[in-house]
Amino acid sequence: MEDLIRLEGITKKFGDHVIIPSLDLTIKDGEFLTLLGPSGCGKTTLLRMIAGLETPTTGKVVLDGRDITKLPPYKRDVNMVFQNYALFPHMTVTENIRFGLKMKNVPDEEAEERIRQVLYLIQLEDLRDRYPSQMSGGQQQRVAIARALVNNPKVLLLDEPLGALDYQLRKKLQIELKNLQRGLGLTFIFVTHDQEEALTMSDRIVIMNGGVIQQDGDPNGIYHHPVNTFVARFIGESNFFDIGNDTYALRPEKLNLCEEEEEGAAHPAPQFFGTVVDIVFYGTIDKVFVRLDNTNQTVIAYQY
Repeated sequence: MEDLIRLEGITKKFGDHVIIPSLDLTIKDGEFLTLLGPSGCGKTTLLRMIAGLETPTTGKVVLDGRDITKLPPYKRDVNMVFQNYALFPHMTVTENIRFGLKMKNVPDEEAEERIRQVLYLIQLEDLRDRYPSQMSGGQQQRVAIARALVNNPKVLLLDEPLGALDYQLRKKLQIELKNLQRGLGLTFIFVTHDQEEALTMSDRIVIMNGGVIQQDGDPNGIYHHPVNTFVARFIGESNFFDIGNDTYALRPEKLNLCEEEEEGAAHPAPQFFGTVVDIVFYGTIDKVFVRLDNTNQTVIAYQY
């Protein structure tokens, strides 16, 4: 895949407050990239600078070889989907989707064909004449996505679009969004603080904290090979052990619980001894808390 977006030497300040001290990032054509991090880490500010809703204090935003840093949003070949949908309540589904095409003076016949195509993609063909108030949250979010896609952008920007939905619907739309992105071959840049969303949907995850990229990689590498304690703590759960000057992280699923010391193994694994102090039921797993002997440390293990 070729590079589609380059962020070069990006900084952002609001008054004396530094949001992003210095950042470089390249995003490839057709990639599903997620900006992941806690609230206030700079991920949404970064997305808004790509959209043109914020201007970098210094640095450049380059799209498909063109410097778009100073261009207003409507002159950039990107579209954005917000968490609150931002649908016009007095317009039907069709009218909401058509709005951007009218602003661009797209001929009626072409506009109708584009609308038909996106309604098919989001599986809302039978609801084209409904108003937002007559639809569920998931249906409204599909309309917001269709309204962005109908403009044929090079990049779709998604600012926590599933955050207001219930858990089961959110899980369903995660898969739908990923399948849609793969089918279209479009570049998606997705912002979330939900690690499960990021791991489920992304080709690549950029973890941010304090406006700084902490780790950039594929979901498997991010989860199994965190580069620092922040990433290890933020993604999943980890038990930490300080040995000498080093800190080691061990995932709960890597721990095996047994009642007695195991003997006779050809390659015995390190063993810890302790007392179970709590068990929490999570449906698919039990989370077991074990107080290690001769220490004040409690570790977590998963029992399936």
